[in-house]
Amino acid sequence: MATNPFDDADGRFVVLVNDEGQHSLWPARIRRPDGWRQVREEGSKQECTEYIETHWTDLRPRSVVAAMGG
Repeated sequence: MATNPFDDADGRFVVLVNDEGQHSLWPARIRRPDGWRQVREEGSKQECTEYIETHWTDLRPRSVVAAMGG
């Protein structure tokens, strides 16, 4: 039975960001999707989640923030 790599508490992860400033926790062993760039080195799920919680404080996409006047 295959397991979901996103649910692997002991897996290694990275943090990705897209052009809208949205963050994603991503399994390190899986190819990054187009349009996303890595912003944190590989680490534990907890380390990467803490990075996201610290750095992604406004969940609105950049385009929405710009449309609302900043």
